[in-house]
Amino acid sequence: MASAPPNLVFIMSDDHAAHALSCYGSRINQTPHLDRIAEGGMRFDAAFCTNSICAPSRAAILTGTYNHVNGVTTLDTPLDNTLWTFPAELRAHGWQTAIFGKWHLGHGANADPSGFDTWRVLPGQGHYHNPVFLDHERGIDERGGYVTDLITDDCLDWLDERDQSRPFALFCHHKAPHRTWEPDEKHFTMYEDEEIPFPDTFRDDLVGRAEVVQAVRMRMMDLDPITDLKATVPPGLTLDEEIDWRYQRYIKDYLRVVASIDDNVGRLLDWLDDAGLADNTIVVYTSDQGFFLGDHGWFDKRLMYEESLAMPLMIRHPERVTAGTTSDDIVVNVDFGPTLLDLMGVDVPSHVQGRSFAPILDGGRPDDWPESMYYRYWMHNDGAHAVPAHYGVRTRTHKLICYYNDPLGQPGAQEPANPVEWELFDLVADPMEVDNIHGKPDTEAITLELRAELDRLQAAVGDVPHPDVE
Repeated sequence: MASAPPNLVFIMSDDHAAHALSCYGSRINQTPHLDRIAEGGMRFDAAFCTNSICAPSRAAILTGTYNHVNGVTTLDTPLDNTLWTFPAELRAHGWQTAIFGKWHLGHGANADPSGFDTWRVLPGQGHYHNPVFLDHERGIDERGGYVTDLITDDCLDWLDERDQSRPFALFCHHKAPHRTWEPDEKHFTMYEDEEIPFPDTFRDDLVGRAEVVQAVRMRMMDLDPITDLKATVPPGLTLDEEIDWRYQRYIKDYLRVVASIDDNVGRLLDWLDDAGLADNTIVVYTSDQGFFLGDHGWFDKRLMYEESLAMPLMIRHPERVTAGTTSDDIVVNVDFGPTLLDLMGVDVPSHVQGRSFAPILDGGRPDDWPESMYYRYWMHNDGAHAVPAHYGVRTRTHKLICYYNDPLGQPGAQEPANPVEWELFDLVADPMEVDNIHGKPDTEAITLELRAELDRLQAAVGDVPHPDVE
């Protein structure tokens, strides 16, 4: 007798860095419930986003295509809800589908969630406390409470009320730990009497990095005292003392909202255990991208540096995936949908650019599995963060980044002193990416090799190099 089709619980947070998970070796916090997913399945140590910003990464996950194909290149480009998505494919094949929480891909007739039987999502970024939701039936839905708890409540209520004769695919999309990191009452004083360890690169002076990277506005001094730090800067501090104080204020609130996610993931996992569905349910935990937790002195994401590029990814499926396993094979967010369809026995349409890594979950590895990945960040100099547009290639051992510094679309933008800048990192010798070796002696061969691989990847995904890049 054939086994029942698997269910899916897909949990995605916003800006949760892998190095703020204890199953990834965090030095600053513990995440016991999230660790249950890794301990019961596979942890991916080389999962990467193809564009480290919220809406584009979410679009890539849903559509299995790169942003120049799905059209969501920036925060201001909504997802056309007539496009194919893997939840819609599951729905067409008999799964009950629902999404609760953050959508952030636009609203209105052409952008509201599609492919879901039920949806209740936050408008835009949403609020941590007493949030407003948009409901597929009721329209605006105002509710009191804390956003992470409310999203989980919606998920559990839907699970209780679902049609038990059919498989389900539940998408639980948390707002946290996105800026402005507002904790709930339970975790409000967590870490109050502790000093959170500083990252090894906290004092990185960025010497030798591209000029545009040195100019980004994501340092501790760029955090807003009122909205981000929720406190007045103490008088009489030296500059270094104020930077340290700002980091402690920032990171503690960040970790507090992560702790709430962890508790609520525990609620979902407990529900699966109590319902006897844990064995036949695929549980995924990921984030739409990584985040700088004081690394290089920064907060936020966007850049192709490891802390921003890397996504946490754990997948548990007791009927198929060996517990407590890990993989260092390169996977990217466009691969998520094809993989889940494959695991659930649904064919992947030929237009999808991602590739299923189900064989890796099964303990194998295809001989032709990619040894590199392509990244492109399109939101040039958005004003708040001043992060330049760039693209690049990452292999197992090296990373090459091209900042093409495109001023187009920016009113009054000035031509940069260096129209095109490059960074090259040896990830084996320099895993923290503090030594840009581009143009240094004995790097000519690896640079040519990576330039060729970048060209190959761009052609393979159908992207077009910037005209200023020779």
